[in-house]
Amino acid sequence: MAYPGDVYSSKCSARDALALISGKWVMLILPALAQRPMRNGELLRRIDGISQKVLTQTLRQLERNGLLERLDLSEKNQAHVEYRLSTVACSLVETLTALDKWAEYHFPELDAARERYDADRGREAD
Repeated sequence: MAYPGDVYSSKCSARDALALISGKWVMLILPALAQRPMRNGELLRRIDGISQKVLTQTLRQLERNGLLERLDLSEKNQAHVEYRLSTVACSLVETLTALDKWAEYHFPELDAARERYDADRGREAD
């Protein structure tokens, strides 16, 4: 199957897609929403460390790019909005979840390598 884009070309908007999905918060929001649709506050509690402002900006960006659907389920006098993955996002979540699992499994090795590197560079500065 031929692909319509070439991420190595500076003119290809597939790079925009890579920039979007490689963001730290996107890589956490999409797998969280793969579990079930969630409200803003639920996502805020689920994703430790994200601010309300950044969550809102990221949700809007994902919706604009067709990765999320915003569902307005408001009732009388009560706003109720949920976010769920679009079909195209569902095709991406398995990959992002694998990256999350990889990071959870290998972070001790990365931490140790960073400490060794910093210790070596500290000795060079002396």
